[in-house]
Parts: sequence; structure tokens; C-alpha cells
Amino acid sequence: MQDDTHIGTGFSDPVFQSQTAFRALLGALSEPGLIQDVANGFAAPAGLEPATAIGLLTLADYETPIWLPADLRAGPAGAWLRFHCGATLVDSPAEAAFAVLNGTSTAPALSAFSPGSDQFPDRSTSVIVQCASLAGGEAVTLTGPGIAGRCAIAPKGLRPGFWAEVAANAAHYPLGIDLILSHGETIIGLPRSTQILEAR
Repeated sequence: MQDDTHIGTGFSDPVFQSQTAFRALLGALSEPGLIQDVANGFAAPAGLEPATAIGLLTLADYETPIWLPADLRAGPAGAWLRFHCGATLVDSPAEAAFAVLNGTSTAPALSAFSPGSDQFPDRSTSVIVQCASLAGGEAVTLTGPGIAGRCAIAPKGLRPGFWAEVAANAAHYPLGIDLILSHGETIIGLPRSTQILEAR
């Protein structure tokens, strides 16, 4: 039987691993649609993909409110984040600086997270969406800053209507949330400036 009271380890080499993860996260958001490797053999708590866990460990601290689905917040993932990041886990999506959303979950809507404000657009929520795979799903075409012309991605394990939500989010630019699609040790960045041209 798994001991849910046991909190797993964080970084084994904090400087190297955090710098490597930060470069990958920055690369994902500056080159939307390009798959980036974030983790290498990282032991994530139950409920979090390794790339999700190492991303939060890199970006979050005790001043960073994080939203998790209720089952993750009450389980090993929530305990792990409280211990290693000192982060506050919030109940309301709109209060979060970072959030984790399971791709197939029907709620909350992306519009429930904070889009920032005219004065502080950078105070929006960054949402990590955990997918079944970053390939093999519904293909969509992307364009926008950081993309040479167009590029296509096909993540798998996303709820119906997800891409319509992403398109609606982009329509509010420069406000809006930034998205990171996560599976295993890899991510794809979808900043708010990325446009969804088509889904098929």
C-alpha cells in the first residue's frame, strides 16, 4: 500500500536542474508549438506529470498561489508543493499565479483563471494542462510571435471545445492566460499571443 504521508524528494541538483528547466520553459513560451524536454528522470508526486512538477518547482515559491484540482490539492501532490515550494494552494482559480488542469476535465473553464489587468497584464495565471500525449490527437494549426509562418501540433487527451477556449483567450491579447501543455518529461508552450488558425 502506498504511503500518502511520505513526501518525495525535490531537486537532487537544484542549481543545474532549475536552470535547465527554466531554459526549457522559456524556450517553450518563446517558440510556441515546439516540444521541449524539461525533466530527465525526475520523480514527481502522484497526480503530476514530471514536467509539471519540475516546472512548478522551478517557478513557484512561498509567494506564489497555486490552484490544483481538489483531488490533487488534498493528496500527495498538494503536500509535495507545500513542502518544497512553500506555496499557498488556493481554492479559487482566479486567485492563482499558476494552475494545473487535467486536459480531460470539464471544469474549470480557461476563462475562470485570471487574465491579468490593463495595468498589470503580467499578473495573469499560467496554466499547465496535463495531456495524455503531445502527439496523436486533434491537429491544430498555430501562428503568431515566435512561429515561423505556421506550425501544427496534435496533443491528445483534451476536453471537447478546448481549442475554442484557447482561441477565445488569444482574442483578449495582451490580456489572457499563458498555457503550457505537459506530458511525461516534455512540454509545449502556448502563450496568450498564439493564434489558433484551424482545428481538424
